[in-house]
Amino acid sequence: MCQAELPSGVTLRHHLYHPCFFYFFDTFVLLYTTFVGDKIEYTIKMSYLGPFHILSYGTLLGAEIYQSFIGGTTAYKALPRPQFSTLQNKLFPIYFSLQSALPLALALTFPGKFGTSDLSSIYGVIAEENRYTVLLPLTLISVSGLVNMFYLTPLVGKVIKERFQQEAIDNKKAYDAPPHSERMTELNKRFGKLHGISSLLNMGALIATIAYGVYLGNRLH
Repeated sequence: MCQAELPSGVTLRHHLYHPCFFYFFDTFVLLYTTFVGDKIEYTIKMSYLGPFHILSYGTLLGAEIYQSFIGGTTAYKALPRPQFSTLQNKLFPIYFSLQSALPLALALTFPGKFGTSDLSSIYGVIAEENRYTVLLPLTLISVSGLVNMFYLTPLVGKVIKERFQQEAIDNKKAYDAPPHSERMTELNKRFGKLHGISSLLNMGALIATIAYGVYLGNRLH
């Protein structure tokens, strides 16, 4: 997932300052202060949380499928490499912010079973009977987005900058047909390894999202 170069002047702090980040942060604060209180007294019925929960899940699944299989691959085939990199640099902060934040939205809006005393919101997520079907997949999804955004993306950016420097020395692009210099070959291997780890994490998050969707589907009676 982290195959695009970081544009000049953009640092990791820009991820935190992205409007999308503040939007979801404000939403979480509102939902938390509205719906989460004492463990028993503030249990929310499914009729209140259900719509928000389904909308959050649909946004997460749609974003993951589109970025993983439609938007990214289509842009890679249709655009020259520099334009593709610029596009991905704009999309990755939004995508990884969604992947990191939406599981929290799902946890905050988790609806207890309608007509029962089951706990909702955070307390329902951490309930013992939901730890593997709810808490585990939501945690995996969020951690995947956070690792990609705050760990792998900076590492990939560092490798790309080194490749730019080596391209000037070799007078040859990193993505040109081989042979390459020994240094460029090493950098390309490191880039491929980081990209593979990033893609694997993203695929794991998608599988966890689908697994959680199966759980939600089984609750529709």
